[in-house]
Amino acid sequence: MYKNQFVLILAGGVGSRFWPKSTTRLPKQFQDILGTGSSLLQMTYNRALRFVPEENILISTQDSYRDLVRKQLPNVSERNILMEPARRNTAPAIAYGMSKIARRDDQASVMVCPSDHLILSEDIFADRAIEILEYVKDTNRIVTLGITPNKPHTGYGYIQFVDGKDESGISKVKTFTEKPSEDIARSFLESGDFLWNAGIFFWSVKTFFGEIKKHIPELFEAFTENQTVLDTDEELPLVKSFYPRLENESIDFALLEKSKNVFVAPMDIGWSDLGAWGALHGQVARDKNDNALVGKKILTYESNGNIVHVSGDKIAVVEGLNDYIVVDTPHALLICRKESEQKVRDFVKDVKLIEGDRFV
Repeated sequence: MYKNQFVLILAGGVGSRFWPKSTTRLPKQFQDILGTGSSLLQMTYNRALRFVPEENILISTQDSYRDLVRKQLPNVSERNILMEPARRNTAPAIAYGMSKIARRDDQASVMVCPSDHLILSEDIFADRAIEILEYVKDTNRIVTLGITPNKPHTGYGYIQFVDGKDESGISKVKTFTEKPSEDIARSFLESGDFLWNAGIFFWSVKTFFGEIKKHIPELFEAFTENQTVLDTDEELPLVKSFYPRLENESIDFALLEKSKNVFVAPMDIGWSDLGAWGALHGQVARDKNDNALVGKKILTYESNGNIVHVSGDKIAVVEGLNDYIVVDTPHALLICRKESEQKVRDFVKDVKLIEGDRFV
């Protein structure tokens, strides 16, 4: 492990497409979605421990999730839990975390990753992450992780890369495309020069701040002007005073799509962003009829290709369904076609009209 290498884990999202399991009070990153005995956040943290020391892992989350982080990751120092005082998307959250890291080590190289992704080939990922962290330390490049697509997925972002790789197997990024139509996604797959955007980024402290100074100057100024109070008792009150006024922007839109200095590292690591229920189908145990089942007592009859997720010890019997999502929680039941998984966010909006925020 290298003392100048850090990991920043983003754990402030809600995961509304995983409703009703994922709610504002208990988002999916804090839950055992896969039935493994560990939450997605715990899995992400343990994965980072393979290649950086414990004291170099920071968790960025909402203020309201602080106790959840402390409960699930009791070994994480209080100073390594960043409380975002408002939801302002990934650009401000990352700038906050990077400012904390820069205050401790201005020579650091950093991997930024979501807390709710699945990576099956963890050894391969750890070895490659170490290589890329070393790579960005000695260059002025931003490197994003790209996954070789195996189907025309419409729920993922895509990265088009320029032909030719350097000695590290890294190519320059040509374009970003967010969630294309199926026809466009199919054309991307056939072209051979597109990768799925894994939303995992590598950069040095120097490169990151140089790029946001150029492309997001207001964000650069907000944090660099106040960097001296980070890791002190004044940090949280000060951040609360300006953070809610920051623009609500994703790092992809605010920086990566504008920078001319972005490169992509292809990697086949058994990755899934677990962005919606359909992603679960290939990641959990399936019965002889290709039903993906998470629950202790689920019986299926004349049913094929379903995803069934049942909480606790409740018995579930599914008969005559094909290619459906069935999710049961103590407060809600979801039954919808797998092909409609992207509509779950719309369902959540309608539930809010009926129930308010109680069950969403």
